[in-house]
Amino acid sequence: MCRLLRLSLAVATLLCLSAGMAEAHFQVLIPSADVVEAGDSKTLDLNVVFTHPMAPGPAMEMGTPRQFGLLIDGKKHDLREHLRPRKVDGKTAYRSQVQVSVPGDYIFFIEPAPYWEPTERKMIVHYTKVVVDVFGAEEGWDTMVGLPVEIEPLVRPFGLWTGNAFRGIVRRNGKPVPFAEVEVEYFNDGGKVKIPNDAFFTQVIKADAAGVFSYTMPRAGWWGFAALVDGDEKMNNPDGEPVDVELGGLIWVKTVDMETK
Repeated sequence: MCRLLRLSLAVATLLCLSAGMAEAHFQVLIPSADVVEAGDSKTLDLNVVFTHPMAPGPAMEMGTPRQFGLLIDGKKHDLREHLRPRKVDGKTAYRSQVQVSVPGDYIFFIEPAPYWEPTERKMIVHYTKVVVDVFGAEEGWDTMVGLPVEIEPLVRPFGLWTGNAFRGIVRRNGKPVPFAEVEVEYFNDGGKVKIPNDAFFTQVIKADAAGVFSYTMPRAGWWGFAALVDGDEKMNNPDGEPVDVELGGLIWVKTVDMETK
């Protein structure tokens, strides 16, 4: 009887772990547009939620972000006062509205509060960014924010056609990470994309020896790239126990279908 109970518990644990792996955690930071032209709305709406984007959902509780800002022309601007809490699936998420007024490539970034994932027994911190081109500047899109883990884009991260390949370098403290693991998920808004089986939730690729990766995006919409590394130091979980830490460097890019006239 005891042996059967132990076996049942082991199976349940494996099922929880496999479910966690099938639906990866992604910090979402998605603006209402990746390109703003003259005549467009000068207000950008930013969707900030911690979730499983391909599943889609459910959302996970977000604490107060440690950083939320904008990098433009080499200068950082603190935008935390622009964050407004809201509820998604009953969990705390955020939204923000930011006015754009001058040409430039606006790099929005966030450092969320560490998130405790009990099924994986680790704390998660996903440093995330997205680039919006305003008024045709098309300069500065590859500027690094200086996050502990960050993806340096090798492809301009806006104005992308469906089927374009996105390439980037995974960097940790500014240095390339050889053979880094990169998870890729589509923001499956409304669950419109049918998932054949669990293997399709998250695409997994490895960078090469120079930390460079590439992925061809097969559908129009927003795509998240998450480079994952282990933290150097442990953090305390909500019970005060020291646990392992997963650090992520994320970037979101949008693809658009070609249309005939």
